[in-house]
Amino acid sequence: MCSQIMTKDLPVSERPREKLITKGADSLSLVDLLAILLRTGTKNKPVRQLAEDIVTKYELEGLGNISPLELNKIDGIGLAKAVTIVAGIELGKRLSTKAPTKKPIIKKPKDIVNLIMPFLRYEPKEHFMAILLSTKKQVLAQVGLFIGNQNSACIDPKEIFKEVLSYNAASIILVHNHPSGDPTPSQEDIEITLNIVKAGQLMHIPINDHIIIGDGTYISFREQGIF
Repeated sequence: MCSQIMTKDLPVSERPREKLITKGADSLSLVDLLAILLRTGTKNKPVRQLAEDIVTKYELEGLGNISPLELNKIDGIGLAKAVTIVAGIELGKRLSTKAPTKKPIIKKPKDIVNLIMPFLRYEPKEHFMAILLSTKKQVLAQVGLFIGNQNSACIDPKEIFKEVLSYNAASIILVHNHPSGDPTPSQEDIEITLNIVKAGQLMHIPINDHIIIGDGTYISFREQGIF
């Protein structure tokens, strides 16, 4: 009863905070969450309207790699507010990609996707990674190998297997993202993968899969029968 009265008496800018306390953070909309980070509005625009302006312009996906200077261009978003929002987004990204205490076990391509998607989905550049597995398919390490537009000249299998040997890994899953959001493999993706697979066969270290991450989607080379 008392809680209801307090909520009713709160100004609009405060209500998302009360909702978070009473119902939990997952009950809040994206606009509510941004309103909490913004804290206050301006003389001519309430805080909720500022939050709605951001959501309308960028949507959730666009906020993944937004810069403070970009947010600062929105009327009513000072640099301090912009920095707070970017810091909040970065904190969420780090929490979502933090390796669990217990090493995850990879049984199917979706297990890798769930592990890597939050990190790679919004990256503006291509990231090429190797997920190193134990004999029991546990993740030993997630190794970043290259960043940028990849081609067969810059992806050297020797660098990949150097990491494999340092962790004493039993097998590998290759992962990279397509910043375009479309995970369809290019001919170059296929050629690079087959070269690494051949190198793995010579060293008796199998490549279990190569997964391309898109915007909420993925393609598994194994599922597609590419190798």
